[in-house]
Amino acid sequence: MTVIAPACEAELAEAIRAANGPFAIRGGGTRSPAADRPVLSTAGLVGVVLYEPGALTLVVKAGTPLAEVEDVLAAKNQRLAFEPMDHRPVLGTSGDPTIGGALAVNASGPRRVQAGAARDFLLGAVFVDGEGTRVRNGGRVMKNVTGYDLARLQAGARGSLGVLTELSFKVLPVPERVATLALACDTPGRAVAEMSRALGSPYEVTGAAWDGARVLLRIEGFADSVAYRAGELARIIPGLAPADEDPWPALRDGAALAPMERDIWRVSLRASHGAVLAERLREAGAAVQLDWGGALLWAATAPGTDLRAEMADLGGHATRLRGQGSTPARHPDPAPVAALAAGLRQKFDPRGLFAPEG
Repeated sequence: MTVIAPACEAELAEAIRAANGPFAIRGGGTRSPAADRPVLSTAGLVGVVLYEPGALTLVVKAGTPLAEVEDVLAAKNQRLAFEPMDHRPVLGTSGDPTIGGALAVNASGPRRVQAGAARDFLLGAVFVDGEGTRVRNGGRVMKNVTGYDLARLQAGARGSLGVLTELSFKVLPVPERVATLALACDTPGRAVAEMSRALGSPYEVTGAAWDGARVLLRIEGFADSVAYRAGELARIIPGLAPADEDPWPALRDGAALAPMERDIWRVSLRASHGAVLAERLREAGAAVQLDWGGALLWAATAPGTDLRAEMADLGGHATRLRGQGSTPARHPDPAPVAALAAGLRQKFDPRGLFAPEG
């Protein structure tokens, strides 16, 4: 397998200009199957370009490992608010997740219900398009834009619009205190109802999940505020009590489902539909968890199950992370979105160098 690993942006641009066929773009290699085409690696594009803790601003090269980014922020008591998922437990891969890879898949964890997705913290991006042209969009502060926000279009594009080389993010302080409350609950319908009650309250819940046996609610902030809000939530949802552990990293990564010899699916849909689908899947013998108040469903199903058929009447978007086939099975985009995406790919990658694999 040919691996092209540029040491700088200029080398990357030159490699793209010289290409005569499609690449498999890789960062840390933790989210992708074995490549069936030459690999274009961003592993050489590493390092923090600018970090201004007082301005809550981080500029970093796209190939920088997430662990390194998190260590830099932790030294100043700050963090990435969007809690990017680590795919390695589910996919059984090795390597180091990168910040560029996290943005490319718009990796967003439990805090999305309150803080938003990865794209919501992106201030700007630099990427190299399919003609080998360097493109910069956005900046280092939040601001309104007109026309296409090219930087945020990269979030979730999985490298199909260009190879990311540099990213600017807004970061946030680590809260003084974090509390998780748990409620015994073995039915998804009740779980979604209780999570909706908590999220609809004025108590600023930053995580709302169901692990199959418990509703889990997270509150963050100043210590006195957290204590007050936890007490108020326990008042309106009888039975809530402090959890003994921090469940959020495992929920974020699907860790409880990872050891199962089953297909693993990740589904985003309306929270009320999440409860319906969860009940259907449990009746069929699947293991199910819910996050984002019910709007994100994790399922471990029998090998070969096409979960998309089970949810045809519910809408939503399903991705098979692990199972039959070498590449994830994703829902096709609605026709208007697909047409827009195709137009953008033709604009930024007219030679098809970044065409999806598989």
